Amino acid sequence: IFGGFHQVRFLNSLSASITRPHRLTYKRTYPTILVNPDGSTITIMYPEPRKIVKLPLNIWTLSEAERKAKLESRKPKKKVKFEDDIDDNYDANKYLKYMKK
Repeated sequence: IFGGFHQVRFLNSLSASITRPHRLTYKRTYPTILVNPDGSTITIMYPEPRKIVKLPLNIWTLSEAERKAKLESRKPKKKVKFEDDIDDNYDANKYLKYMKK
């Protein structure tokens, strides 16, 4: 490396976000907005074509009252009851006059 040109890249967490990916072939990525649980946003390159990716809220960081309210809001509001209507009063002879011969 005496007399020749030798490039040394110094990588850290800051340079990774401001430089291009150093690859010969680029993976197809799409600009996406990443929303943190606190509401802050970051623009990232994501492999799937999505506009927004929202990170889930960590329930254990909330207070006890907020945690209970959040868990209650996730539960179903009421159970849906299905009633089977077995009584069938359909008469096919009533519609025979509309049939063409």
